[in-house]
Amino acid sequence: MRRILLLVLVALLTASCGPAGIYDVPLPGGADLGPRPYQVRADFVDVLDLVPQSGVKVNDVAVGQVERIELAPDGHTARVTLAVNGDVELPANAVARLRQSSVLGEKFVELAAPPGTPHGRLADGAVIPVQRTNRNPEIEEVFGALAMLLTGGGIGQLRTITRELNTALDGNESAARSLLTNLNTFAAGLDQHRGEITRALDGVHRLSRTLAERDQQIATVLDDLGPGIQVLADQREQLVAMLRSLDELSRVAVDTVNRSKDDLIADLRALEPVLRRLAEAGDHLPQAMELLLTYPFPDSALDAIKGDYLNTFVELHSRTAREGGR
Repeated sequence: MRRILLLVLVALLTASCGPAGIYDVPLPGGADLGPRPYQVRADFVDVLDLVPQSGVKVNDVAVGQVERIELAPDGHTARVTLAVNGDVELPANAVARLRQSSVLGEKFVELAAPPGTPHGRLADGAVIPVQRTNRNPEIEEVFGALAMLLTGGGIGQLRTITRELNTALDGNESAARSLLTNLNTFAAGLDQHRGEITRALDGVHRLSRTLAERDQQIATVLDDLGPGIQVLADQREQLVAMLRSLDELSRVAVDTVNRSKDDLIADLRALEPVLRRLAEAGDHLPQAMELLLTYPFPDSALDAIKGDYLNTFVELHSRTAREGGR
């Protein structure tokens, strides 16, 4: 009798709910939405078996409920409309996670602050995009992955890898330890010079940017190099002959120097006394050259000798020179 009454009650409730069905029937013990709740829409890639009137929690405290679940405008994701108590303040970049109360418990939506810096306030009608939503793995997925691992999906490979590592390292412990030490030293050196490495990379970046800005000039230079390279290719035989001639000339010059080496050294030794005497003459040689131009009188005597005598001497010398020419 009780069972019949219960079925009748459920039927009446379902019929009174209209087209939406039993999901519109309020459940007892739900979250207190307060007098002014606000709506938030969250897009999920997969909502699993989440149903309307599931809970919405913040820090494991019930603050709202799921109103409806529908297809998002993009046609690929699910949009979940949440009703949240108006007294709950969340940042504008809040995240939404689909969680489970226990291993076999009900699903609920958790709202939380983002891992980064929160900003703003989550307003009525806000949409949390797919980039800020996720879900926890299902227990079926965990068991399925574990079953695949235990049935040969990875245990055999791990055993093979372990055996091969033991075979490779057996007797080579010191070499492996040395390798790891060298790698540690190398990594430490890179870390110590990261500033120089960064500057070098920045320099390469600037160089590449400069080359990119002058790509037209570089292309013109490369195009103009073609005729010059063609000329060199056409005159390759002449260039090779010139280089061979230079090689022969160098051999002749080296042979000549080797043959005349003794005579050259003897000549330099013979010049040594002359050069030494010239060095010892010092200032006397320039003074003697000055006297040669004004012989027989030095430059200092020209100012003291004035009058007809000097003029006569010069005139007589000139006449003698003319008569000798006749």
